[in-house]
Formats: sequence, structure tokens, C-alpha cells
Amino acid sequence: MTTDTNKTAAQRRADGDTPLVEMKDISIAFGGIKAVDHVSVDLHPGEVVGLLGHNGAGKSTLIKVLSGAYQKDDGEILVNGKHVEINNPRDARANNIETIYQTLALADNLTAAQNLFLGRELVTPMGLVDDSAMEAECRKIMGRLNPNFQKFSDPVSALSGGQRQSVAIARAVYFNARILIMDEPTAALGPHETQMVADLIKQLKAEGIGIFLIDHDVHAVMDLCDRASVMKNGQLVGTVNIPDVTDDDLLGMIILGKNPGEADAS
Repeated sequence: MTTDTNKTAAQRRADGDTPLVEMKDISIAFGGIKAVDHVSVDLHPGEVVGLLGHNGAGKSTLIKVLSGAYQKDDGEILVNGKHVEINNPRDARANNIETIYQTLALADNLTAAQNLFLGRELVTPMGLVDDSAMEAECRKIMGRLNPNFQKFSDPVSALSGGQRQSVAIARAVYFNARILIMDEPTAALGPHETQMVADLIKQLKAEGIGIFLIDHDVHAVMDLCDRASVMKNGQLVGTVNIPDVTDDDLLGMIILGKNPGEADAS
């Protein structure tokens, strides 16, 4: 018999296990215009759910409700089956939700360890910043996520795009993120660095972390995600299992706003 810890995300859904997070019937409007209109998505442990749609489709707004950057007008959010209120980023972090924006929000003049603990620095008994302890912890988490990372003494401005992503992901995971929001993580990266980030995502998935992946690249979503939710004009077109669809199916959902099969029937 398969144990809970060994279940895949697909098995968890099939068995009706409680999702890590559920966003139910979420709506938010700006100036009378509904940016998100009654949208529902969910995420299970060890699952990557892609969020797709043209610019202005509402996917980033939806996820900013979960990250605490925006406050919803209607709907509810459940974490591990319990209703929660997320009114700001502090509430999100308290529910083990971390967001890695495209800009990464790293301090370029600081090292990886200093960025890892930025605002949450470790201190000595004398009350001084403990750089040695922070670097030791940074080496542990980077050894787990990216064993090839060696530039612990360099400012992050000297790191490659993939290495910078590693630092941002390490910061989220170190502070016990169970739900990770990634906004265009491979934008402007070359093939080698894109593969580095893809490997990181697979590692996080293997550790049971759930990931919402906002991306414009259908091929990346097909490669990395278990499911994809497509939005258009603030509404949810549909959510599909990646093994059941093709690139063209996803493109049809994005462009036409119709689920696979609906376009042929029209």
C-alpha cells in the first residue's frame, strides 16, 4: 500500500487528499474592472501548477492575492484545509508561502549568505552579526539545492542569472516555504541557466514543496508542470493535466479561451 509520503501529486488528487492551498472563487477589481473574476485553483504537495495567459489575463493579480500583495474582494483561501486571511506578505509567510518575483529582490552588493538572512540576520551572543554562522547555513542549503554553487564570498551582482535564482530559492526554502510562487523564473536566462533552474524546481518538487509557476513559455510548462491553469480576461479558462494535453491545446486555451475539444466543436 502506498504511503502518504510516497504519493505523487496525481495520486493525492485522485485520493481526495487535502491540497496545500486552495483559492476558491477569488475576485478582485480595480476601478470597477474585474482583474480576477471568480477564479478557483489549488495546489498539492510535490506538484507544479503552471499559470498561463496573455499579459493582462489576471494570472499575476491572482497570485499577488496569495502572496499578500493584493487583498481579494471575494472568495476564500484555504491552507492545509483551513481558512486563512492573507492581508499582507507577512500573513503569507506565516502560512509558509514565499514568492520569488522576476526581479528576485536580491541586494546586489551582498553575498549569498547575507541575502539569505537579509532582515533575519543571525547574531552572536554579543549581539553582532554572525557572518560565519550565516555562511555555514548558506553552504548547507545551497549544498542541498545546488551542490555546484561555490561563490559564497562574491556579491550576488557577480553571479549568473541561474546562480541568482538559486540564492532566491534558497532564501525561500530555508525559511520553511511549503508553497512557492515563481514568477517567470527563466526569463532572460540562457539554455544552461534555464536548465539549472529547471533542476532546482524538480528538486523542490521531490521534497514535497508545491509550486505555482507563472510562465509565458508553453514548452517550459509542458516540461516542468503537472497541471496548468489558463486565464483569459480575468477568468479561468480551465485547468488541465499536462500528460493529457499538447502544446497546441495549451496555446488554444490561451489564444481562443477554450478548453481542448471545444474549439473543434464550434
